[in-house]
Amino acid sequence: MNVPGITEAAIEAAYAAYKSDAEKNGYRLNPDGEFVKNLIRGLLKNEQRYGYRACPCRLASGIKEQDLDVVCPCDYRDVDLEEHGACYCALYVNEAIASGKQKVAPIPERRPPRSERMKAGAVKVASTTERPVFPLPVWRCKVCGYLCAREQPPGICPICKATKERFERFV
Repeated sequence: MNVPGITEAAIEAAYAAYKSDAEKNGYRLNPDGEFVKNLIRGLLKNEQRYGYRACPCRLASGIKEQDLDVVCPCDYRDVDLEEHGACYCALYVNEAIASGKQKVAPIPERRPPRSERMKAGAVKVASTTERPVFPLPVWRCKVCGYLCAREQPPGICPICKATKERFERFV
């Protein structure tokens, strides 16, 4: 599939970068290389459109601050991998799927509807003397200091590979 303005060389380079990054950080890409390259085409097309690589399986608003949760790799990747063996678009998969022992099954959408995301809003600060109020808990890896905002800490730190137990509630 050709996407205007996106060369095969750009797709191959992005594919190599995603694969290297996944392996370096303990993740696996879907073993279907053509499927992955089609997803990468969508990511690159969204980067052309919006200036950031929004997940091609979701509708992006074009406003980066509203889409930070779906910039690849999205905020939902790790919990989808833990519960379903693959992320929503199946770019990232677990070892069982990567080795062919398990098939990718449909994954329910976790992203709240736009109306709920808009209600949650961004970080709010009432005055300069008050602490910020975040819409989600912020977790800190006690090993490397990685921070993430989500309902639960990640199962594995994407930076140092520490397990969930090594995270603490930061804010």
